[in-house]
Amino acid sequence: MSDFFIASSGNKISKSKLNPPLEPLIGLSNPESHHGSGIHFLLILMVSLAAVGCKDACDEVVCFNGGVCVDGDCICAEGWAGPDCSTLVCEPVEFNGHTYEVVAIGAQCWFAENLRSEKYRNGDWIPGNLSDLTWISTTMGARTVFGEGSSHVSSGSGDEVANLANYGRLYNWYSVEDGRGLCPTGWHVPSDGEWKELTDYLGGGSVAGSHMKSSSSDTPPWDGSNSSGFSGLPGGYRSYYGVFDGVGNYGCWWSSSPYSSGAWARLLRSNDAYVYRFYFNQRLGFSVRCVRD
Repeated sequence: MSDFFIASSGNKISKSKLNPPLEPLIGLSNPESHHGSGIHFLLILMVSLAAVGCKDACDEVVCFNGGVCVDGDCICAEGWAGPDCSTLVCEPVEFNGHTYEVVAIGAQCWFAENLRSEKYRNGDWIPGNLSDLTWISTTMGARTVFGEGSSHVSSGSGDEVANLANYGRLYNWYSVEDGRGLCPTGWHVPSDGEWKELTDYLGGGSVAGSHMKSSSSDTPPWDGSNSSGFSGLPGGYRSYYGVFDGVGNYGCWWSSSPYSSGAWARLLRSNDAYVYRFYFNQRLGFSVRCVRD
């Protein structure tokens, strides 16, 4: 194939000279008469258009958080909104017969109340109403309500009905690690790192507790500002001996992260702005929050 095309003037023009965008096309009287079927004409047209520049509507559009640009607009992934998909959207979640309030904190979407489910995500029942002896010895997932049954209540009210309504259920860590899932589809028990992300966003562990605890004007109340909307409450815990303690004074939440023979958790307490990070025996019964995947 020739390295030249012939303009109507009869002059040969080198392809290497075809930088000017449209000038070579002006002199073509019958492009199909040259080299059979106008291939050179189409080639020159393509080169010229590329030189002029065909701008895609999405060239300068940035879509965050998994969003995709279509015809110049961002189509956002589930849970995100806004022109560039940077606005976190959290909506209430129905799970096993209860609708949970949720809250956006930083780039995370959290349950704004404690889990109270009696079942795993797959529909299997989580064992409950365990005696002290069974609670101490089990290495399977288990749930309880503060003050349940005949177990000793060391401090706080043993009113099961009120405690369930206010604080949800308590779970040992074996239920947290169970592959059947404590949280609804698309949600999970937060890792130690995800708890850290939350407290860092709220100013660090020395002050985040106040932002996470319910305020005196909330129902039920506590002694924080609740500026984050996390609505933490002092739901207490069940010890590895089966004893109930701490309701009204301590809020304790599991992470999904094991450590040694225990697991990491977060603790809030009355009259204190700190968020405490400890690892605890996996047999303890703590509250559980869910965070979106």
